[in-house]
Amino acid sequence: MIVWLLAGLGLLILLLAGDALVKGAVNLSLRVGIPALIVSLTIVAFGTSAPELLISVNAVLDDKPGLGLGNVVGSNTANILLVLGVPALMTGLHTSQCDTRKTYLFMIGATVIFIGLAFRGTFDMLAGGLLLGMLAFVLADAFREARNHRRACAAAALDPDDEEEVEGADPNMPWWQIYVFLVLGLVGLPLGADLLVDNASIIARRYGVSDSVIGLTLVALGTSLPELATTVMAALRRQADVALGNVIGSNLFNLLAIIGITTMIGEIPVDPEFLQFDLWVMLGASLLLGPFVLMKIDINRIWGIVLTALYLVYVTFILT
Repeated sequence: MIVWLLAGLGLLILLLAGDALVKGAVNLSLRVGIPALIVSLTIVAFGTSAPELLISVNAVLDDKPGLGLGNVVGSNTANILLVLGVPALMTGLHTSQCDTRKTYLFMIGATVIFIGLAFRGTFDMLAGGLLLGMLAFVLADAFREARNHRRACAAAALDPDDEEEVEGADPNMPWWQIYVFLVLGLVGLPLGADLLVDNASIIARRYGVSDSVIGLTLVALGTSLPELATTVMAALRRQADVALGNVIGSNLFNLLAIIGITTMIGEIPVDPEFLQFDLWVMLGASLLLGPFVLMKIDINRIWGIVLTALYLVYVTFILT
């Protein structure tokens, strides 16, 4: 019981520290004059994925790379089947009004290349460099589109100096509070990751399952909770574009940034079970999203039930 409590405590510290780091970094960046557009595309994206990154890095350093890879693969599967399935089951998602086709195709391309690299048997610095290069391309494309959008707004007689809304931004936050958030984030992230990784591995040994399976289930589900909370709130507010964009963006970042950066710390060998099953489930879940994005079909409550049920079947299968 204590091991489960410590793993839960580690997850809680990770999530709170990640949120603190985002708030501190965003407000520090805006205070020193970095444009909100740049902050949105880089600092917020990196900050919100900090828990997953620290888990993967810690797992490699502790010689438990399967847990780190399982976290990324499991999170991507959970993001589509569960994080979209639950809010769709609650209220339905009017995704027919969203245009995320380009980002979705980027995600599919990244998923296919990721699986191809996995068949090399290990994610090394060469694979990581390729993934980070793809990330740079995606960020550059997003930056170009965002700038074009702002120019279009200016041409339409809107104020071109209006700042973008940035997650965690607070223009009235005092300097001391910014520093407190930064310290809490930088101290809490490695502490939470260490607690979660160590105790998740103990749980895996006690129940006779591998680190990879714990990464695919317990750790992946835990690190997907912020995305689930964001998507549920977006669905309740009828903001399907936020919900869909959050999931697609998170999956892209998981594949390209987290594994790409982690390979700079150490190699990640690929368990044969990933090649036989889990990577294909991740790809299948990603392709399942295709008709809703490309043909602009709503994810109604029936589809919400289907997606959520598929996730429960998947988790039950790999645990048994």
